[in-house]
Amino acid sequence: MGIIRQRVALEGVRFFAYHGLYPEEQILGGEFILDIETHSEVYSGGDDELSNTVNYERLFDIAKAEMNIRRKLIETVAHAILEEIRHEFLFVKVIRVSIKKMHPPLSGQVNNSLIELIFNR
Repeated sequence: MGIIRQRVALEGVRFFAYHGLYPEEQILGGEFILDIETHSEVYSGGDDELSNTVNYERLFDIAKAEMNIRRKLIETVAHAILEEIRHEFLFVKVIRVSIKKMHPPLSGQVNNSLIELIFNR
């Protein structure tokens, strides 16, 4: 008998937030796109209970709360989201959090910058 692995994710979650190194970014704000991915092993045998999985509504709430805290670096935001998920869902084996900063203030045309963190338990 093999192991069943489960992936629960939120993809393309859009936020308007005030993260950035420069004061203008923290005043004007900008668009960010967030992906969260979790991997766990399934032991429930198909039980239809929320407690047997990762609640993606909770993932959204964690992301929203952290995105509402102004920070200089999106790395700090991603780390805070990852840590909150890691402590709340102890059965999760892998967590991936990526944040895209749309149209960062650079001297050329850039669609987005990106930070991605991956945690393996």
